[in-house]
Amino acid sequence: MQDPRWDAVRKGLRRRGRLLGEALKPPAPKPSAAAQARPLDGIPAQRAPRPEGPAVEPARRLVESPVFLLSPVRSGSTLLRVLLNSHSRIRAPHEMHLRTLHVREDRDFTVTAMRALGLNREELEHMLWDRVLSHELERSGKDLIVDKTPANTLMWPRLRRAWPEARYIFLIRHPAAVVESLTARRQEPDLDEIHAEVQRYAERLEQAQEALDGVTVAYEDLTADPERETRRICTYLGIEWEEAMLDYGSQDHGKFRPHIGDWSEKIRSGRIQPARTATDCSGLPERLVEIAEGWGYGVSGAQGVDSGMPPA
Repeated sequence: MQDPRWDAVRKGLRRRGRLLGEALKPPAPKPSAAAQARPLDGIPAQRAPRPEGPAVEPARRLVESPVFLLSPVRSGSTLLRVLLNSHSRIRAPHEMHLRTLHVREDRDFTVTAMRALGLNREELEHMLWDRVLSHELERSGKDLIVDKTPANTLMWPRLRRAWPEARYIFLIRHPAAVVESLTARRQEPDLDEIHAEVQRYAERLEQAQEALDGVTVAYEDLTADPERETRRICTYLGIEWEEAMLDYGSQDHGKFRPHIGDWSEKIRSGRIQPARTATDCSGLPERLVEIAEGWGYGVSGAQGVDSGMPPA
């Protein structure tokens, strides 16, 4: 009879051989700067991605009807966020970037196990996102949550799949003003890239407006008459308007910091300030001029969306 200790010796030698092979393997080449750069709407790929599998029945959501604030970047979403967060029932935290939270299925048997439970990777991620929203609501003690991440605008169809009962606020701003704001914010602005970025957001927002029920608010109108516009939003959400919404500076909204919202002196002032008006659309691509007109703006300036209200 063979001594069983030899089995342990052989296993140990094989393991040491594997570790030695890994240690002597040449280092992987460093990715290029272009490969490391991620566009705003990019979702990093998982290692060894696997097919999603068949459609599944969505799990019950802990937060059945979250609110998503969809807008282009640099459109005043942080201002609207803190106004909403000043309501006693609304929790509107900083940008949550749910789209960058992923579930990994690293083994084939993991995929098999989840499919046997009727779950594919997309639904697992939806459950994770839902749990994050629920956790934030529990922490706040409120009962309605708003996610204001602008990049959600680029993936609105998935939000609709994840939360069929979600509600939406569409925040628009004159495209020329958005371009001016982005140009002023960046150290070495590339105008063609900025135009393309603004157009991508604006077109996706237009698609969302056509496909989803929601309320549209113009940034210019919000700053000119914040009471009127926040009242419209509260009516849409089915809650009573509160005067405290107009005094966001007196409440704690967390730190204003890069990558999760605006952090400029303007937003940190605690006061609603007039919107920067766009006065020249001559440099905009034709498509952005069309979008501006479709949103109710004049091509030579920011005049506010036609919301059925008298001008402020």
